[in-house]
Amino acid sequence: MPSFLMRMVLRNAVLTFFVTFAEAQAPAPEACAKEFLDVLVKQDFPAAQAMLNASMAGQLTVPALEQLWKKVQQGVGPFRRVTGVRIESSDSNDVVFLTCEFEKGTFDLRLPVDKSGHIGGLNLSRHVEYKPPDYVDTSSFHEKEVIVGSGVWSVHGTLTIPNGEGPFPALVLVHGSGAANRDYALGPNMAFRDLAWGVATRGVAVLRYNKSVNEHPEMVSKLPRFTVKEETIDDALSAVALLRKTPGIDPRRIFVLGHSLGATLVPRIAKADPGIAGLVVMGGTTHSLVDLLVPQTIHNLTQHGSMTAAQQKMVDRLREQVARANDPALTPDAPASELPLGMSASYILDLRGYHPEQVARELKQPILILQGERDYQVTMEDFETWKSGLAGKKNVEFRSYPKLNHLFMPGEGVSTDEEYAQPGHIWQPVVEDIAAWVKSGHTEF
Repeated sequence: MPSFLMRMVLRNAVLTFFVTFAEAQAPAPEACAKEFLDVLVKQDFPAAQAMLNASMAGQLTVPALEQLWKKVQQGVGPFRRVTGVRIESSDSNDVVFLTCEFEKGTFDLRLPVDKSGHIGGLNLSRHVEYKPPDYVDTSSFHEKEVIVGSGVWSVHGTLTIPNGEGPFPALVLVHGSGAANRDYALGPNMAFRDLAWGVATRGVAVLRYNKSVNEHPEMVSKLPRFTVKEETIDDALSAVALLRKTPGIDPRRIFVLGHSLGATLVPRIAKADPGIAGLVVMGGTTHSLVDLLVPQTIHNLTQHGSMTAAQQKMVDRLREQVARANDPALTPDAPASELPLGMSASYILDLRGYHPEQVARELKQPILILQGERDYQVTMEDFETWKSGLAGKKNVEFRSYPKLNHLFMPGEGVSTDEEYAQPGHIWQPVVEDIAAWVKSGHTEF
């Protein structure tokens, strides 16, 4: 009969075998992603559909998947080869980014792969090789990958830390609307990487991260009552909490910067966490989001002449949806198909009646409010509302920049969406103003 020691050795050997065997059998996310791309390229759409998870398979039937791939090829041409791979891992899945060369350019194919090897969605965006602006000194800081939040809702982020001895003041960057990644990539532009690298060059640590709707689109789509809390506020509060326990960061000097929708929401974020040292508002609207949709749409459609009949019909439909969104009788159960851009009624109701300048007036934290004067999405009217709403508060500063658009990038003439397709960088004086304001103190309020 084997001794106790021998039985333990045998037991551990068996356990090691089974663990090693299980790890060997676990599907490699990169291999799954490449196999999925391969069957798409071969136009074996039943095989591609079989690789989707149950939720995605219900949305993308074989004909729908075939149609989607045809549209991709019409837009970017035939696939040529994979030139790079990047993976972001979390508790729920691994997101594989395949950098793909097509006939008309290089694009990133984003494929979430769950732990069983099934694909949870696909998204194609133009691959951008980032060139830092002249005001960045990459030798003056270093970066590390971090996880913001915990559990299945955690998101990936990057903490940019100045070189040298801390503790450093820190800035959390909060995105605007949409499924933005940590760099806030829009066309060839990466506004949050500009800010992170530019501000860190000047001695302030910066944390940027993927939005939940970017990293967990499938889980977000299943939320019965989706609001800006789940979209934006929760992750921002988790980012602040992470910085407070990060070595080298001064926990008394953690600031939050929001852009666009993020700027509108920073008063709510600061109200939820009174220990935040201060707020930076970049292009934050004081209007209801749904009320901005029609004028913004008309602005872009009429830059090159009058609207076509089809465009007018689209605007009329949008007006009807906005009226439905503003209906006092709107309930959380109203179908998203009746509402602008397919927004959920719970999302619209959460923001109805919210006036950020009124919430900001009750805060003790100092606030820096910045505005591009060429911004057609958030206009100087919003800037004046911030001013009037916060009139008399001694710890609020206002700055506007005549030539800047909504991304705080310089240009001439009337700003439109077309401008965002041109490569640029956040204007250097804006970066310098933010860094100087954060470093100027603000530890007592």
